[in-house]
Parts: sequence; structure tokens; C-alpha cells
Amino acid sequence: MTDQNSSSAPRPKKRDVHGWLILDKPVGMTSTHAVAIVKRVFRAKKAGHAGTLDPLASGCLPIALGEATKTVPYVMDGKKAYRFTVTWGAETTTDDTEGSVTQTSGRRPSRNEVEALLPRFTGAVMQVPPKFSAIKIDGERAYDLARDGEEVELEAREVLIDSLDIVAHDGATTTLEAACGKGTYVRAIARDLGRALGCFGHVTALRRTRVGPFTEDGFVSADDLTATFEDLAEADAHAASLLAPVDHGLSEIPDLDVSRHEAMRLRRGQGVILRGRDAPTIIGQVAVHCGGELVAIGEIDKGELRPHRVFNLSAG
Repeated sequence: MTDQNSSSAPRPKKRDVHGWLILDKPVGMTSTHAVAIVKRVFRAKKAGHAGTLDPLASGCLPIALGEATKTVPYVMDGKKAYRFTVTWGAETTTDDTEGSVTQTSGRRPSRNEVEALLPRFTGAVMQVPPKFSAIKIDGERAYDLARDGEEVELEAREVLIDSLDIVAHDGATTTLEAACGKGTYVRAIARDLGRALGCFGHVTALRRTRVGPFTEDGFVSADDLTATFEDLAEADAHAASLLAPVDHGLSEIPDLDVSRHEAMRLRRGQGVILRGRDAPTIIGQVAVHCGGELVAIGEIDKGELRPHRVFNLSAG
């Protein structure tokens, strides 16, 4: 954000930064490179993303900084939403434009034909992941084995697709929107739709529009992230304005407020007995706050709150 390449300028020290940056990842950028950019912009000690987004895809890449990295699993378990375009007439090795064509057809489906099949691909469905995927086989990534020329056989597994709707159709292509659970592959939807229609298909455009609680209205563009400022203080203020709070990643689990004394116990890793008529009736995971500050992620069972993850947001 400021020019720190001068040999005379000291390298800024890394610091504790806590929060979520919801990057609108552009096509062509890897998720790893995106995290590196964010880490450099914020001069952050610690950063990670909540779910890889392929280089050919754009859209929602939630990047956790500092204490927010402790909430990454909860975001990754949330619902996902995608907008994607399927081009009919060819199937590829990767089920997108990156692979070589394996099967072709001169047939093109009508909108009604595509729409009639969508109920078959919603709800709890069995799906075989693409051969070029991050799934591990005997400790190796499937895409590494496939690129090495090895035959990759992946078993079908159950995934949940909440909705699948047509946005546009022009004969040669169909654009759809999908809302789905963890582990669903949009490329596999395109492949299986094409096979069911007898015309083959592959994804030619893909945009992720939601991951857990993070949606398009909170996206930060790459240009806004890397905007240039005259001095470091101004750059830091701009960067801070782009962050969502750590507990935004926990907005899909119940919230529980505790006293200062209870918060101190939880921060020491000790459990808290919830007594009295005002004791919460929640069972299971909760995001615990004290005075508006995130204290812990815990679990309530048989009237006791036990901390699983404890947060220290005072630094930074």
C-alpha cells in the first residue's frame, strides 16, 4: 500500500492483526498468493484462508488474520454459494477449461431439458469428485496423481445441494446458481449434468458468492486492498477499515454472554457451571463473549460450559 522497496527504508516489523478480510479473488490468482498479499499488506504475523478457490475461479476467499485463524474450521463448515457457466458439447479431464477434451457431442440441450433434470441434482446426492481435486488418496492429492499420469479412481460420496437454479441459457451454455454444503464440487455437477443430458459439459466460468456468513456485500477488491497511500499510518488505517471482526466468522453458531469472573476462568482453560433460572438452555457449541469481546468457543453439556478455543484479542 506504500512503497517499502527503498533500500534506505527499514523493513516494517510484523505485528498482531486480528480479523477477517473477505477478498474478491480475481481469476488467475492462487489462494496461496492471495494470502501472501494480504499478509504483506497488513504486515501480519499470521494468516490463512477458509477454503481454497481455484485460480480459474473468482469471488469469495475469506482470509483470517491472527486470532481469526482459530475460527477457520467453523467458516469452512458453513454453506457455500456459486454462480457458474457450463458449456455444452465437451467433457474435459479436469471438468473445466484447464484440461484436455475427452468426449464431444454435437447435441445442445434446451433450457427446459436442463431445468427438468435439476431436481435430480438437489438435496442429498451421491457425487464422484473430479479426478483433479484436492482429495487425498493414500496421502497424495488426487490432482498430483492425475498430473503424473496415474489412473485416479474416487468413490462417490454424499453431498448436500440445497438449491440449483438456472440464471441464463443461450443454447451453447447455461449459467446456474448453486447453494451447497461442504465438499460439493461444482465441476462435478457440470460433468454429471452433461452426461445425463447426453451432450457432455464442463465449467467455463465460476464465481463463489458465499462462504459461511461471508457474502458479496462484504467483498474487498484486490485493487482496494493494494491501494497506495502517502504514509504508513494512512495505509494502516485504510487496511484496518477493510477488516471484519474475528467473531464474524462465528455468526452461524449461538452466542453466549458471561461475567468477567467466568471469562477469566474460561481464558485459563477452566469450565464454568451455568446455574440459576437465567442459565442458558443451549446445548452444544457457543461463541462466548464478555462485554462485547470474544472470549472463547465452547461447548455446553449438562449445565457446564467447557472452552475449546480461547481468544486473546488485546494484542495488535
